[in-house]
Amino acid sequence: MLLAITADNPQKRLINKVIEVLDQGGLIIYPTDTFYGIGCDLFNKRSITRIYQLKKRPLTKPFSFVCADLKDISLYAKVSNNAYRIMKRSLPGPYTFILEGTRLVPKLMLTSRRTVGIRVPNNKICLSIVKGLGRPIISTSVTLAEPSEIHDAYAAFVGIVIDGGVISYEPSTVISLVDDNPEVIREGKGEIDFL
Repeated sequence: MLLAITADNPQKRLINKVIEVLDQGGLIIYPTDTFYGIGCDLFNKRSITRIYQLKKRPLTKPFSFVCADLKDISLYAKVSNNAYRIMKRSLPGPYTFILEGTRLVPKLMLTSRRTVGIRVPNNKICLSIVKGLGRPIISTSVTLAEPSEIHDAYAAFVGIVIDGGVISYEPSTVISLVDDNPEVIREGKGEIDFL
């Protein structure tokens, strides 16, 4: 199903349809501030495995996930005072922060170093979904920018493709905050002068 949702003021009843698909273990494609992403509930192992298969990605390379806000991040990652200050200045925004995961994060989503990649995109549709669901969602990119093209390519694999407008694909900037030592892993969209 291709579902058009208004980017500036997401319609609650349409967001609830998306949440219903996630609650039932379905996959969705949703807009962020950097790309369209394939996602599912962080706590649905079967759905996560389906995304690994769809992306042809080894299980040893975990996906990042989207949290609703900074308070939410602290449930799933160990956040020092310095890391908190850095994230507070930059989120929501086009950044993925690498942090040490907490026990709440499913093992399937942890690297061998027990780290996680966490995003809080500056996109009202995406954040409305995560807030409404009450749990993080997986975030891995779809390299197409046009919602109708994405629908044609992925409709057989996902429950809903959200049309939130055209998004030119530009990866997030990845910053490691492990051991309280900020390190830019990948430069992408977003300034890094706040480090």
